[in-house]
Amino acid sequence: MAWTWRIEKADGTETAPSVEPEEFTTQGDAESWLGEVWKDLLEGGAEQVVLFEDGAKIYGPMSMRADEG
Repeated sequence: MAWTWRIEKADGTETAPSVEPEEFTTQGDAESWLGEVWKDLLEGGAEQVVLFEDGAKIYGPMSMRADEG
């Protein structure tokens, strides 16, 4: 299984992340990575993220801003 993040602008279009995500072997690893780099991603222009497992959407879009859903 491969867990991956799609990094998006506010309008849902994919954007090049300021920190390149990798493929993760567990959902927990993917979420831990996001918890470590979300501020860098936000500063680099990311507004939201979507989590996928083997290409299937698990959840999202999830805002990168702490004061939003």
